[in-house]
Amino acid sequence: MFGTSGIRGSVGEDMTAELALSVGRALGVETDRVVVGRDPRESGQLLIDALTAGLRESGTDVLDLGVAATPTIARAVAWEDADAGVAITASHNPAPDNGIKLWQPSGQAFDDAMQDRISERVEADETALQPWDALGTRETATARQRHIEAITETVDIEDPPSVVVDLGTGAGGVSVDALQALGCSVETLNAQPDGSFPGRPSEPTPENCESLSELVGASDADLGIAHDGDADRMRAVTGDGEFISGDVLLAILAREAAEPGERVAVPVDTSMAVEDTLAEIDVEVTRTQVGDVYVAERVTEPDVTFGGEPSGAWIWPEATLCPDGPLAAAKLAELASERSLDARVADIETYPIERASLEVSEKAAVMERVTEAVTKTYDDVTTLDGVRVALSDGWFLIRASGTQPLVRVTAQARDTEQARTYLTEAKSLVEDARDTTAKA
Repeated sequence: MFGTSGIRGSVGEDMTAELALSVGRALGVETDRVVVGRDPRESGQLLIDALTAGLRESGTDVLDLGVAATPTIARAVAWEDADAGVAITASHNPAPDNGIKLWQPSGQAFDDAMQDRISERVEADETALQPWDALGTRETATARQRHIEAITETVDIEDPPSVVVDLGTGAGGVSVDALQALGCSVETLNAQPDGSFPGRPSEPTPENCESLSELVGASDADLGIAHDGDADRMRAVTGDGEFISGDVLLAILAREAAEPGERVAVPVDTSMAVEDTLAEIDVEVTRTQVGDVYVAERVTEPDVTFGGEPSGAWIWPEATLCPDGPLAAAKLAELASERSLDARVADIETYPIERASLEVSEKAAVMERVTEAVTKTYDDVTTLDGVRVALSDGWFLIRASGTQPLVRVTAQARDTEQARTYLTEAKSLVEDARDTTAKA
């Protein structure tokens, strides 16, 4: 039921009011007070009503934040002395989708064990329904100002830059308020919340953020910020209008967040450019499974001071264990005020990455055969999430898609020809395993 980032699916097919009601009832078994909120998708109101009904039937009191950024909801769990939080959002997914993501008081998403517990209750129809005189209450509230204050208490900008913020018609308006409170001059794009995402698709990719890049490049702005629908992600544009790759942005943020001798948590598909950059200041990377929940788990370790995913999720554990796009926007504005992002990007040496996706009908069986073949052939193999092979001048990763009948292959080396060679090598392993599985 749960994927790498909560429950997601098409509204009316995978994501229904019936499912939301069941999740609410399952969560209500173990909670007395829950914070809820949603991104601007219209389907979110229906789903949050159903989920809230399930919680209240269980005797759980609900504090409804309405339309709010996911990091605002996650942070509010602790602020409101609640037992859990629920964000009704499909994050960067397109408008037909919606989802449910559950949060702990620490700001960390529910881990695998907690998600499994909810799934088991839903499947077994395990509830703790209460009589008419013991139902939970539902109150409305806002945590936006508290979120703004939390950001401004963490970030200090002496010479505030000029920033363009592309909200993607999502729920990330708290970024604008926080940046303005820090003294920044802010211009917005796609600032009116609208869950049909008429301004641009929700995911802040280079292609989807062309208007942001053009505006920043043609203006006097020092940087551009882009969020997805629920503002847990933050991507950026330099003052020259260059969209910064996720790996380069990760290297920039991590280099400023970590001290020599510390570690930074990154997923297995992160570029070795990050590792090389951090090695220059005696900071190590520790690799996790793909998904912000796994990065959040790793940053709870004492010497891990920052975690990030190239997709745009950034976690500073001293502030919160949730990916906080508005906090990341303010942190990056602080860095840009001290030294231009263009100069910081130029400092990062990058290497070519090659990617491919292969259709398979039996992902589990294919990956089992791939793992067996790889561990027999190569010396430095990691099976944390898929199969990752470290080579003398590069690496490749073979990993099954979590939602599609695909096996994804990624390869990187210090020159393009070698990266393509590694990609071909990895694809052959998948193709051989697929053919063997089909004949079995």
